[in-house]
Amino acid sequence: MADNNLTNIQTYRKKPHFNIGNAIFGIILIYLIVTIFTYLTSKHISVYEVREGSILRDTAYTGLIIRDETVVASEADGYINYFSPEGSKVGARTDVYTLSGQKLNFRETGSTEQEALSADEQAALLLKIQSFSDNSDDAQFRDVYTLKDNINNVLESKSSQSRQSQLEEMLTQNQNNGLNVYKAASDGIIMYSFDGFETVTVSDVSENMLSKENYKIETMANNVSVKPGMPIYKLITSDTWTLVISLSEDAAKEMADMKRVKVKFSKDNQTERADVEVVRTRDSRLGLLTFHSSMIRYAKERYLDVELILEDESGLKIPKSSVINKKFYTVPKDYLTQGGNSRDTGVLVDTGTDTAEFKKVDVYYWNQENDTVYLDPQVFEEGASLVRPESSETYSLKATKELKGVYNINKGYAVFKQIEILCESDEYYIVKAGNNYSLTNYDHIALDGETVTENSVVF
Repeated sequence: MADNNLTNIQTYRKKPHFNIGNAIFGIILIYLIVTIFTYLTSKHISVYEVREGSILRDTAYTGLIIRDETVVASEADGYINYFSPEGSKVGARTDVYTLSGQKLNFRETGSTEQEALSADEQAALLLKIQSFSDNSDDAQFRDVYTLKDNINNVLESKSSQSRQSQLEEMLTQNQNNGLNVYKAASDGIIMYSFDGFETVTVSDVSENMLSKENYKIETMANNVSVKPGMPIYKLITSDTWTLVISLSEDAAKEMADMKRVKVKFSKDNQTERADVEVVRTRDSRLGLLTFHSSMIRYAKERYLDVELILEDESGLKIPKSSVINKKFYTVPKDYLTQGGNSRDTGVLVDTGTDTAEFKKVDVYYWNQENDTVYLDPQVFEEGASLVRPESSETYSLKATKELKGVYNINKGYAVFKQIEILCESDEYYIVKAGNNYSLTNYDHIALDGETVTENSVVF
């Protein structure tokens, strides 16, 4: 009889096993999905990096020079020859010119070793030419004329020295043939050209005088015949001079309250400060720019091209689109205090009981003139009052003022920062640096301030 072996096999359900690794992975996955979804559906904030910069606002003008000039006439007739180079300073006892009964014969300049350019003079000329070659700019063609004037001045000075030396030789060797020497009428800068403006004063200037269209100039030369009473040279007798420019109505209004202005001369790129006065006539508006030095540099000029530098500010450069206005409570600074268990800055809020509540606050600006600080209204309930520390005095939060500022996003969320605007262009502001409540170089701010709110997270 066969044995029937029965096996009783029972199946037990396994207890579920919790895998913490899978749970963490799931949480991270959900977080990543939410973050990506939020990033894709949210409005992105464009970021601008604050950098140091400057704004220069200038306006170009052509002006007429008015100065103290004295025209000197010949005392006799004869052939004239000059000692001093044009544009040089002479004293009252300086030999200026000679008159002779006939033309004088002069050696060509540079024909002797003494008359040739010295090694230092040649080196100076080469240095000017090399500097021009290294820094030449096709857009600044006037630099060519500046170089030409510099070279001509050196050559004219050498030619004048040679002529003066030869005249002295003739006088010493008694070969004058009626050669008479005349001294300067007074101290000044000597010039040998005339244009008819020598006697014009500032009050005589009219709008049509400011145009160079019909301008003419006559220049004296050596070995030409002159008659008694004929103008032979003039002296500029003062280092104070005025440049008269024509102004538009807007420019006249802007400059009406100015006392001084920075002026850049296009001829040599030099910059000077001038006293400013705006004069209105029946048909024009004139700007009077008065200088008290540098006349000798422009003694040969009657008209000058200049740029008035009306704004030249340096600071932090930010786009105008970043700037917003925000309202703040203005609170006396002595209402600020520190928390009892921390160094946090805050205020004491009146609760209507004997105990005031400490509330931490951020100070957005401190006006040192009236000793008030600016606090965000959003951290207070409407109608709240503050208690002065160690006093029973209270201050109702009512008065508000607007501040101009931007949203700083260095920490990933928006924080309002006050700015002080120094000047502006069409697209940018230059704001003051060094304020504890404002921006610093390399800060990151929202490019469009209207798209951000305080403490909002910036992706």
